[in-house]
Amino acid sequence: SPPQGYYTRRGGIGEGGDFVTSPEISQVFGELIGIWCISEWIATGKPKAFQLVELGPGRGTLTDDILRVFNQLASLLCKCDVSVHLVEVSPKLSEIQALMLTGGKVQSNPQDKSAYMKGISKTGIPIFWYRDIQDVPPGYSFYLAHEFFDALPIHKFQRTEKGWREVLVDIDPEVPDQLRFVLSPSSTPATENFIQPEEMRDHVEVCPEAGVTIQRLACRIEKDGGAALVADYGHDGTKTDTFRGFQNHKHHDVLRAPGTADLTADVDFSYLRKMTEGRTATLGPIKQREFLKNMGIDLRLQVLLQNSRDTATQEQLLHSYDMLMNPKKMGDCFNFFALLPHHRLVCPDKKHKLESKSPLPPVAGFDDLLLK
Repeated sequence: SPPQGYYTRRGGIGEGGDFVTSPEISQVFGELIGIWCISEWIATGKPKAFQLVELGPGRGTLTDDILRVFNQLASLLCKCDVSVHLVEVSPKLSEIQALMLTGGKVQSNPQDKSAYMKGISKTGIPIFWYRDIQDVPPGYSFYLAHEFFDALPIHKFQRTEKGWREVLVDIDPEVPDQLRFVLSPSSTPATENFIQPEEMRDHVEVCPEAGVTIQRLACRIEKDGGAALVADYGHDGTKTDTFRGFQNHKHHDVLRAPGTADLTADVDFSYLRKMTEGRTATLGPIKQREFLKNMGIDLRLQVLLQNSRDTATQEQLLHSYDMLMNPKKMGDCFNFFALLPHHRLVCPDKKHKLESKSPLPPVAGFDDLLLK
């Protein structure tokens, strides 16, 4: 909701908000994702240009950490035209992103109907802001969606003796200023369209907007190359009722005081995979701790610990590492899922071994993972 929605009104990310994200916990998280992008860029032959596209960039912390890696590896990227494209609907959050990434040196862009704001990062890379993924220019791109899909609206369905019924929101007749969940009296268009015939669960959550977005990403990657990396808490088509709210880092009744709390539902990665319609190859989902370990988080932690002089910094590094990697914290809750062009994962044909180049390098972070 443009006037009353949570992200347009507050979007409380960070210690002082309603929830905290991995990039806010440790700089290492964003650094490893920056290395992942460069690794894929090298694996696909170092194209002359690439776009870094982030969907729902929060406070801009993830992109900021990635740009620091790009700057440290400037000699490697010197012949590549790099640009940043942020898809953000919240005016408040785009201001925070602009301040973090450019020091506030941005200009509104009314003459360009696609990007509503533009600026230059502190490291000299052009940054553009858009309201919709479709406004982002085509081209070889790395698309990042970190805790993006879980914030999109869902439909909830319940299996009954009379068939599937949609879970709807109604006003409680006994308490007029209170909302309640009810089942639709009969089938709805959503039950007809979104429930798969082979569905075995009794309660299902479907996010059509996630399906549309992943299809758009798949089409772009199929046509222009690049990759998409999705990091979110979710499941592979196994969970049922995951819809919940967060306020001040605590669980919050989703029907109380709408617009004041973060509402979220686990991402169904099996649904995202299905929605790519075979346009791209998919990898994962794998647990966050597996992905980060494959990306070298342990080595990076040791370097940071050796370079830090005081005990407080070392303790903070170890605490943030534990938050990201501990299976009981974020290590097992969050998953990584990737979209890549089919040709990126096809091994050279044995018949043409003499003509073919050396085998394609594995996809960083997803080592020894079977293609799905």
